[in-house]
Amino acid sequence: MNVDELREELEIDEGVRYHVYLDHLGYPTFGIGHLVIEGDPEYPGEEGEPVSPDRVKEAFESDLETVLSDCNILYPDFDDLPEDVQHIIANMMFNMGRPRLSKFVGMKRGVDKRDWDAAADEMVDRNWYRQVNNRASRLVARMRDVS
Repeated sequence: MNVDELREELEIDEGVRYHVYLDHLGYPTFGIGHLVIEGDPEYPGEEGEPVSPDRVKEAFESDLETVLSDCNILYPDFDDLPEDVQHIIANMMFNMGRPRLSKFVGMKRGVDKRDWDAAADEMVDRNWYRQVNNRASRLVARMRDVS
């Protein structure tokens, strides 16, 4: 997979903020969608607290490593999937995390069968689809276009 393309895609989808902000669920976040967690220097995550570009990059790279590891756990054949499917799954994993994405059993069943339309149908049939509208619509369209 072209990880540089994935980085660019996630930067566009998540945006980049050099301060702590509250995400759409009210959780303190910074950088490229990095959720502030205990152990982070930014914890507990005071809204508006500045974050350096180096720290944003460090957190993003760490998050990306976790995402790709989680993709391989949830999809043991992840590296054998078409590159666009890898990007879609990684994008969703970055957005939701493994606990939430693992509940997309219908999508996983479609991916496992290489039935991209079935996987896309299951992506649409989730609250996630309504929560991240444009991003979800674009990822579903990409899934349907996989050949």
